[in-house]
Amino acid sequence: MQQFAAFNARGERAKVVRVSIRRLALIALSALFLLALGTYIAGEQTEVARLRTFDAAGAPHETRMWVADIDGTPYVRIGRVGRGWGEQLKANPNVELIRESGTFPCTASVLSDETVHAAVDDAFAIKYGWVDWWYGVVLRRDAVPVRLDLRP
Repeated sequence: MQQFAAFNARGERAKVVRVSIRRLALIALSALFLLALGTYIAGEQTEVARLRTFDAAGAPHETRMWVADIDGTPYVRIGRVGRGWGEQLKANPNVELIRESGTFPCTASVLSDETVHAAVDDAFAIKYGWVDWWYGVVLRRDAVPVRLDLRP
């Protein structure tokens, strides 16, 4: 069995600190909790709207989300394909956008044009800043832009 020793800059034997696996796990879990809490708080600092979708039975479902406007038209993003509200929106595009200024009936259009996709991503990056980038790293996968056309 070989033994290895660590030495500091002065050539003295370094002090070995023993850390239990339980303590390491607690530190890791605490760091993850603080990261999640910080991400949530940062995400709530700029406008968070609600989108009301309707399931097959017509029952309403509200989801909190970010919204960005391009030339006066609101856009949202489905952060991960297969999300419940995104599937409801695809099945029934008649939705309601709820902002501080009121509730707006809209018709949702899922978009696939790459140019529009880039413009929507840019609008979100401008409005939500580094938090949008961070959410992209942590939560968002293959986001799908959705245009919300206001109905009369």
